[in-house]
Amino acid sequence: MALQKAVNHPLSPFRRQTLFSILIVILVLAIGTEVLHEIGGWSYVDSFYFVSFVATTQGPKFAPKTDVGKIFASIMAFVSAGAVISALVFVFGPLLGTLVKVGFDFVEKEERKLKGRLGREEAPAES
Repeated sequence: MALQKAVNHPLSPFRRQTLFSILIVILVLAIGTEVLHEIGGWSYVDSFYFVSFVATTQGPKFAPKTDVGKIFASIMAFVSAGAVISALVFVFGPLLGTLVKVGFDFVEKEERKLKGRLGREEAPAES
């Protein structure tokens, strides 16, 4: 009976979540750009500039002039910032988790070494 080699699917859960989160960011930016272009009368470049600044929580230097544009921009602030934060967590979360684990392991190892040195220094000398 031959053992089957495990096949790693190209869209593993991590890659699938990462791709999905990036696609959501792109979709949010595209929708925001199009809507602000239509209701705000801005060019596509200005609309994209505004939405990208809102999505990264920097806040653009100009604001929509209409009430509908302001309400939409407010909603976009919550939706787009959430989408960007989620994407960053999916993309960089595993890396940061690994770095934290390695850091804790290093600190524990150094703590054990220090306790070993202190234990030897405190031990009474035998004659």
